Amino acid sequence: MFATVKHTAHGPAQDEDTGENASAFEFDACGVGEFEFVFGCSASAQHLPDGNERFLDRHGGYYSTIADDATRAACNDAELCIEYEHCMDKAQNSVLVVDDEKANIMALTESLSSEYTVYAAMNGENAIKAALKYLPDIILLDVLMPEMDGYEVLKVLKSKAETAHIPVIFLTAKSDAESEYIGLSLGAVDYITKPFVPLLLRKRIEVHLLVEAQKKELIDLNGNLQEMVDAKTKTVVELKNAILKTMAEIVDFRDDITGEHVEKIQGYLETVLNAMVKEGVYKEAIASWDLALVLQSAQLHDLGKIAIADSILKKPGKLTDSEFAKIQSHTEFGSKIIGKIRASASEHSFLDHAKVFAGTHHEKWDGTGYPKGLKGEEIPLEGRLMAIVDVYDALVSRRPYKEPYSHKDATAVIVEGKGSHFDPVLVDVFLSCSDTFEAIAMKNKAEETNPRAGT
Repeated sequence: MFATVKHTAHGPAQDEDTGENASAFEFDACGVGEFEFVFGCSASAQHLPDGNERFLDRHGGYYSTIADDATRAACNDAELCIEYEHCMDKAQNSVLVVDDEKANIMALTESLSSEYTVYAAMNGENAIKAALKYLPDIILLDVLMPEMDGYEVLKVLKSKAETAHIPVIFLTAKSDAESEYIGLSLGAVDYITKPFVPLLLRKRIEVHLLVEAQKKELIDLNGNLQEMVDAKTKTVVELKNAILKTMAEIVDFRDDITGEHVEKIQGYLETVLNAMVKEGVYKEAIASWDLALVLQSAQLHDLGKIAIADSILKKPGKLTDSEFAKIQSHTEFGSKIIGKIRASASEHSFLDHAKVFAGTHHEKWDGTGYPKGLKGEEIPLEGRLMAIVDVYDALVSRRPYKEPYSHKDATAVIVEGKGSHFDPVLVDVFLSCSDTFEAIAMKNKAEETNPRAGT
């Protein structure tokens, strides 16, 4: 419950309607302004001629007037709880003092008000309310209070996100080591026994506020540094991805493959991986994978085609046995190129995936693939995945030697190769998400027909 009074430059606080002294406590010179005082003491109501009510604190002669009907009703026969802000200077640090003895409140206010904005509360419940409302920079908290002691108050403050960071100093008559240990264990930053020495109290508050300010500066600095690191990392990653994409597209252009082949391969692969995660397929094998890294590394699966002559890559007719053997060599050549890059690089996981994709995506489940004739689960999972993805894309895409298959026909080819060309488990995963494959293929086909689509 709040009541507003005014104070003068060097005089006592006064009731703003009657001009009567609100207390015998003399305030420092800080100009005319409004403040609120928390007391939590019994008050009696007196009706004034103007219809307002004046509440008289029976313990110390504090006056205030409250004109609001709802406030008057709430105050009648209840404790008058007036929260105090002395010389409200928003540029100052603020201190919340909590003590059930009025004399201690007055002494603390007198000691601190020249340097800090001071809030005061005389019980635990009001202390929590004041802390949540004003978010003071530091709290001086008594231990021995009725109903809710200082330890309980501190537990509540530390449990709330809004107040957990506020440093709390216990200021109490309890001087035994066990009480001090309990207070510090609960999260208090200091423990001061009464009677306190004002000069030393102000210095300890100053030190703790300085520590908190330095902590905040470090947090802000770390945040700024992290943002700088994140931005730099993002730039490096984007540059790396751009280089990888360019390398992959150079290979595709030499093979007369257009239509965003790299993006389609990544889209298909991502679709299968997401389905595998959802269905728990090969979950132990992919648990350690960075899926974003795997998708990026897949761009280099055909890197070895750089070494294949254009006359072979672009031949519209059937290849001779010799030419087909040279085509097959692109898997080993790509693996060797990536292996050389890996040898001089500090980051290996990306290149490890890329090397496997390049070297094994033409292996077949029944062991009739190339270059090594691996069989079943001898073929790394990356190679088994890329086998389905790459074949599907080749089927639904236009090539110099063929027209594109429909999604239905391409799916039939994949199903026919289940257990012979392709991992049967992965074929089932493909069928569970083949609608997404078709959507990716159709989107690309539409963009080939209308290059401006989507721009």
